[in-house]
Amino acid sequence: MKKSFPFLVFSFCCSIVFLGCHNDKAPAIISKLVTDGLGVNDKSYNASAWEGLLRFYGDSVGEEEHFGTLYDVAICNDSGKYFSDLRAISEEKPDLVIITGFVLTDAIRSVSLVYPEQKFLMIDGINLSNDNVQNYLFASEEGSYLVGMLAAEQSIKEGVRNPRFGFIGGMESDSIIDFEIGYAQGIRAVLPDAEVLSFYTDDWSRPALAASKAKVWYDNGVYAIYTAAGMCGNGTIAEAVSHRKVGKNVWAIGVDQDQFVEGVYGVGKSAVLTSMIKRVDNAVEIGLNSVRTGTFKGGSRILSLKDKSVGFSTTNTELDPEAIKQVQAVQAEIISGKRDVIATYKDRAAAESILRTIKR
Repeated sequence: MKKSFPFLVFSFCCSIVFLGCHNDKAPAIISKLVTDGLGVNDKSYNASAWEGLLRFYGDSVGEEEHFGTLYDVAICNDSGKYFSDLRAISEEKPDLVIITGFVLTDAIRSVSLVYPEQKFLMIDGINLSNDNVQNYLFASEEGSYLVGMLAAEQSIKEGVRNPRFGFIGGMESDSIIDFEIGYAQGIRAVLPDAEVLSFYTDDWSRPALAASKAKVWYDNGVYAIYTAAGMCGNGTIAEAVSHRKVGKNVWAIGVDQDQFVEGVYGVGKSAVLTSMIKRVDNAVEIGLNSVRTGTFKGGSRILSLKDKSVGFSTTNTELDPEAIKQVQAVQAEIISGKRDVIATYKDRAAAESILRTIKR
């Protein structure tokens, strides 16, 4: 249902007359959400951005009333065409172009210079300082620390001896490494000698590859696997479901959104122990509101636990209540500054030191 900008303008003008009679309060901001090849149905990162976009316009998933008039989605499938695709979108002159994912960073850096009057909202851009680009990053290491700690605490409560933990990443970059080392730090805050394994799919949309690695790990005693790899996480979750159905005590850990539902395999049962919540939806709303209020300003900002933009889910009723309390106490320490979590952007040498302790 992609429409060219001239059609959007026409539809928008007509909709003001029509919708005004119905007291529609959708903000009169035209935006375009640009994702990589996963689109908004990845049940994770892009889906969260989509939810934030819908919420801004007063819509919801399945009730996208203003889709195609006030907002639209473009999918960039070919890395060789990122620049030309973004340039074509900029030619449409929407009020805001929203881009998700660091893989589009180089393209948006170049395109934003060609179109200095166009406003861009970038999620997880790397080293972006262009005046017309509002870039939001996340303290992913903080949320990852919490789910790592929770998994370790849960293993103790369940009486698991010498539990091992796995991490599956997508395309390796500092932003994904911060998930990995945050997770390892949280685990080892509880179990200092715990073995942590790591694997990268080098892709965001190969769930079968993640499932294959998860199967090997689960079959060889890995207790919990945390996946930060887009749709690849669906493969990990599916494998955790298969193992739990036959009585194996293993867990998947979700990312970006609460993925409890993706792991459901029985009444009240899910193979997703917890999820690291990354509020991409919040960043999208903040950016859109800055355009609406005329306060848009370029530059980068890190959203953290203090901003309630990262965290962990407690939907799974099999989570031990005491373990949750212990992790919540540590969360308060991180927010207050009493406990620091190492990340690549904070201390490169310390981050690399942690990476060397993770088995790849």
